Amino acid sequence: MHFQVLLLASAQALFQMASITVMTIGGLAGAEVASSPSLATAPIAAMFLGTALLTIPASLLMARIGRRAGFTIGAVLGLTGGLVAAGALWLESLWLLCLGTMLVGAYAGFAQFYRFAASEVANDAFRSRAISFVLAGGVFAAIAGPALARFGGELLTPSYVASFLFLAIVSLVAAGVLLYLRVPQPPPAAAGGAAARPLGRIIRQPVYAVALLAAATGYGVMVLAMTATPLAMTHHNHGLGETTTVIQLHALGMFVPSFFTGALVARFGVLRVMLAGVALLAGHIALTFSGTGFYSFAAALILLGTGWNFLFIGSTNLLTRAYTPAEKGKAQAANDLIIVLVSLTTSLGAGALQTAVGWQTLNLLLVPWLAIAAAAILWLGSRREPALAMARS
Repeated sequence: MHFQVLLLASAQALFQMASITVMTIGGLAGAEVASSPSLATAPIAAMFLGTALLTIPASLLMARIGRRAGFTIGAVLGLTGGLVAAGALWLESLWLLCLGTMLVGAYAGFAQFYRFAASEVANDAFRSRAISFVLAGGVFAAIAGPALARFGGELLTPSYVASFLFLAIVSLVAAGVLLYLRVPQPPPAAAGGAAARPLGRIIRQPVYAVALLAAATGYGVMVLAMTATPLAMTHHNHGLGETTTVIQLHALGMFVPSFFTGALVARFGVLRVMLAGVALLAGHIALTFSGTGFYSFAAALILLGTGWNFLFIGSTNLLTRAYTPAEKGKAQAANDLIIVLVSLTTSLGAGALQTAVGWQTLNLLLVPWLAIAAAAILWLGSRREPALAMARS
């Protein structure tokens, strides 16, 4: 069990290196080949589009061929995407660059199920920690991803070609790691569809609905602010070195707490941890009004990452209480598809919002969203039902 979680954490680290590379330089590379500044973040939006397109097919495919084969296919898609994106910069083609990052997003369509695979290999006592430890694999990626993006930025001409070639190599290594993965298939009784409820009925459960809203909020707020950050820092005369350092600190904020978030869930209850996540995201917004210097960006982005971590790990833990083994494929796929669609929308709008209203106003627009999420979590906490009783433990 622990070895399989270690493999999943390693695969998560490698995948996040690829993802963070796109998040770090996708907008900057897009600006090099885009005809308009408002299209600069299109490569990042294309990555989320690829994830949206593959989320349901990936879940259904893995139900048939297993986690290991599906995850390996995803890593190969990442390899292909890195090569296509590198070629796109040679050809100065924004749309080909978007195709490459969309393939990286397709990789994410498979990789986003690593955390659910961790819950499947772990026993009840270890499950919340297993999910946290897999996400903690991103700590390595938080350091290495922006560093590779920066190192490859000017290593070859045109700029950022080498960064995408490094992305391809990392994806190839991930495919090799995943060959050793062993995730048990559900027993025949659980795999059958007769006992499964309709998806609409699953989603309408208060526990599922609040878990989904919280996860979508955490991801949507984080992606919007993170995608806009490189553009905002460039606008305020920060260089690539300072920008990559801020992204590194943000990514560390996203993943370092994973070493103890599971323990916090076990001690204080999942709803309290989720509320703490909302509060941290609100802190990020407040810090954006402290200025546009390096330290203001750095402090705000650290809180942004930590808030995402608390909200996302908490909501993932809560979501697992809302479906049976027979329902996990469609329940997980629907959850992640909606999260990805929200992320796609916010990443696509980040460039236009940053250009139109600026960094601070962009973040201020997120306050109502956080308020709705906090109210939903508090409302769920006032209810009495079996799944929620487990969530409080």
